[in-house]
Order: sequence, then C-alpha cells, then structure tokens
Amino acid sequence: MKLKDLALLAELASAVAVVISLVYVGVQVNDNTSAIRSAAASDATTTMQAWYLQMGDNRQASDVWYRAMTSPSPLSNEDEFQFMMSMHVAILGMQNSFLLVKEGTLDPEFREGVTAAIVAVKALPGMQRFWTQRRGFFHVEFASFVDALLARDSIETLDIYRIPDPGGTG
Repeated sequence: MKLKDLALLAELASAVAVVISLVYVGVQVNDNTSAIRSAAASDATTTMQAWYLQMGDNRQASDVWYRAMTSPSPLSNEDEFQFMMSMHVAILGMQNSFLLVKEGTLDPEFREGVTAAIVAVKALPGMQRFWTQRRGFFHVEFASFVDALLARDSIETLDIYRIPDPGGTG
C-alpha cells in the first residue's frame, strides 16, 4: 500500500468517525430535550399543585379567595390584598406555562389544561377585578393570550364556581 492509499483510508475513517459522532450528539441532544421538557412539565405541575394545595388545606385562604371571586365588590383591604396576591401567584404559574410553550419546552396541551381554569372563572367578579387591576403586571403576549381566553365562550364547570344567588334560592 502506498502512502496515498493510507491517507485515503485515514480520511475515510475520519469521515465515518465524524458521522458517528454527529449521530451520538444528535441522540444526546434528543435525550437532553426530553429531560428538559420533562422537568418543565414537572415544575409547571408542581407550581399549580402547590397553589391548589394551599387553597384546599388552608380554610381561611380558600374562604377569602371564594368570597373575593364571587363578590361584586372588593372585600376588606386585608382580604382583598390576600386575594390579589393569591390570584397573582396562580396566574404567574399559568404565565410560566405559556412562556415555556412559546419556547418549545412544554407541550401546548398542558398549557391549555392549566389555563382552562381562567375560562372557567372568567365571568366571576373577582376574576374581572383581578385582571383589570393586575393585567399590566404580566408579559405582554401572555396578557393578550388571557384577553383571548376571557373573550371565549364560558365552559361548563363545577357548581362551586357559580355565583351564589343573593336570595338564597340556589
């Protein structure tokens, strides 16, 4: 074998090694992307679970939240503040899901499931008060997304979100 033939074989071996390396890197990137998406979904779920857990475990917080959501007028300053901060935390979690979908690390179906809660409570006075007062605190694209959600037709939801009848007839 001549030196020229050995050089060609070495070049061929190098080309094969480069292709194998690229395939390996592609597999690693794919695995990393899956891990990132998994972590994003887990973090988004954990955030919303923590909020729902607080509402379910803390009677005072859930009472304030429910009264504020269904009351046509603001509550006392202290209770209204607690309500606004609690709602802000929940909506920030939804904004996080929105932004993760936008960058491609979260499945759009997850975001739709989370943000369906906005459509479920959109007609409640507390939601309207919150969004009027706090809309400007959120990412511009997310705020437009919520505006579109608020423009959707209402969805059937749990009776718990129905505004109480002041006459007490149900």
